[in-house]
Amino acid sequence: MRRQRTRWLALLVAFGLVAAACGGDDDESGDGPEEADFEAVAIDESDQCGTEGYTGNLAAIEAVDELTVRFTLCEPDVAFPAKVAFSALGIHPSEHLEATGGAPIDNPIGTGPYRLEAWERGSQIVLTANEDYWGEPPSIPTVVFRWSAESAQRLVELQSGDVDGIDNVGTEDFATVQDDPDLQLLEREPLNVFYLGFNVDKPPFDDPLVRQAIGYAIDKERIVENFYPEGSQVADQFLPPGIPQYEEGAETFTYDPERARQLLAEAGYPDGIDVGPLSYRAEPRPYLPQPPQVASDIRDQLAQVGIRATLDEQESGTFIDNANTGNLSFYMLGWGADFPDATNFWDFHFGAGASPQFGTGFPDLHEVLAEAGSTTDEEERAELYAQANDLLFEHAPAIPIAYGGSAVAFKAEVEGAHASPLSNEQFAAMSIEGQDQLVWMQNGEPSGLYCADETDGEALRVCEQINESLLGYEVGGTEVVPLLAEDYESNEDLTEWTFHLREGVTFHDGTSLDAGDVVASYRVQWDAADPLHVGRDGLFTYFEALFGGFLNPPPAEGEA
Repeated sequence: MRRQRTRWLALLVAFGLVAAACGGDDDESGDGPEEADFEAVAIDESDQCGTEGYTGNLAAIEAVDELTVRFTLCEPDVAFPAKVAFSALGIHPSEHLEATGGAPIDNPIGTGPYRLEAWERGSQIVLTANEDYWGEPPSIPTVVFRWSAESAQRLVELQSGDVDGIDNVGTEDFATVQDDPDLQLLEREPLNVFYLGFNVDKPPFDDPLVRQAIGYAIDKERIVENFYPEGSQVADQFLPPGIPQYEEGAETFTYDPERARQLLAEAGYPDGIDVGPLSYRAEPRPYLPQPPQVASDIRDQLAQVGIRATLDEQESGTFIDNANTGNLSFYMLGWGADFPDATNFWDFHFGAGASPQFGTGFPDLHEVLAEAGSTTDEEERAELYAQANDLLFEHAPAIPIAYGGSAVAFKAEVEGAHASPLSNEQFAAMSIEGQDQLVWMQNGEPSGLYCADETDGEALRVCEQINESLLGYEVGGTEVVPLLAEDYESNEDLTEWTFHLREGVTFHDGTSLDAGDVVASYRVQWDAADPLHVGRDGLFTYFEALFGGFLNPPPAEGEA
């Protein structure tokens, strides 16, 4: 039974006739627009569920009253709370979305413990404490983000005292940090996977025999032993062991150069093949601590079986954009858990709403993943994901290589320092006696700070200090906890989810959070025809993958 609130409004305005509204005039000055009466809004597209043109699982979003939001799904989704906790679904004030034309890339406004003070491109990002924060106020008034792609440089900055914490301690630097009494090393559980990816629509990778040959040509153990820190493991499937639905004993590609040569001959390349560039970015990640070195080693391993590749190092933002738009043929990439469920790994990459990085995808895999994501029985889910493992091995759009161990390091005096298995460290939970500033050094500079339209961890970590979602994850862990929604409930078949917002929460511009802001924040991602569906590059990759597809998507390339 749903809980009733006293401020129930009968008015439900049909989607498309009005903007999701909290009232008030746009105000770009940041002084805060004058509040107007709340106007409840509904987006109801339930008639599209099951139709050929709509692949999404969202059916309706309704601002029931000022502090109540209801989501209706086409099919059950056991992972729905974990999804709405993710930072790409942070809530923005509807007025600010309108004022920025749907692209608050450089000036996000949220409800989080920190607000954006300044972004000095190429240098640093400065956050200051939100004095009106609804929760426990941060102990450190200022957090500064800096960046360097070189792990050795990050460590030098930490040892010299110029920064207070660093991400991705270098593989060779774990012992150095552990042996330094002035530093603390905090290791992460390897909830990630490094893989070789192919766009299966681009020759010669449109031939599964070529892709499978590459799978057998790679000595994964050599790569992990030579280029990864302690705690790393050879990958035997796309899902890491710490995620539920991991399958013990899944069939995988093992190092077998003779089998690789045989597959190449079957594909019509008995004398070997030129496959063009192997694309990558130089910035280290928990799943790939030494990208250039690993790229060189993979190129050399492939050459031993007659697969000739060149190396193509790209700038980080360009590389991610190229991957998300399907412009890369053969590339090194990876994934760290955003939330602890198989859908986070499987659906984003291989579901019906996945980005085109692997090409057009495989209908049999889409079908299995859709069923697995809507099944509530854990044994049935496990069986379905085992089928997905078999299909991934058969189709080979990706070759899992490693589960990367990683660590962060802080000065010894940083209280509350922690490493998150989701790489979403919360600086509001930290303090430094006698110090009013914490400087954090990560691998790279964000491309943008409207994280509805970003997929890179460097941007997401900044956004997580500024914007908050309906739910969140516990500090340093994976448990889903209340955030902007103080509680929630679902119906028995998990197709209707109702969230009750906290009272008295304000955005950084002084406007009050209400259900209309939630609807607006989701609507501009969900509806590809919305004039505010803009972002930095307009891909909104996470939303499409999490919920299976957009409303009103543009025609696919080549369609009328």
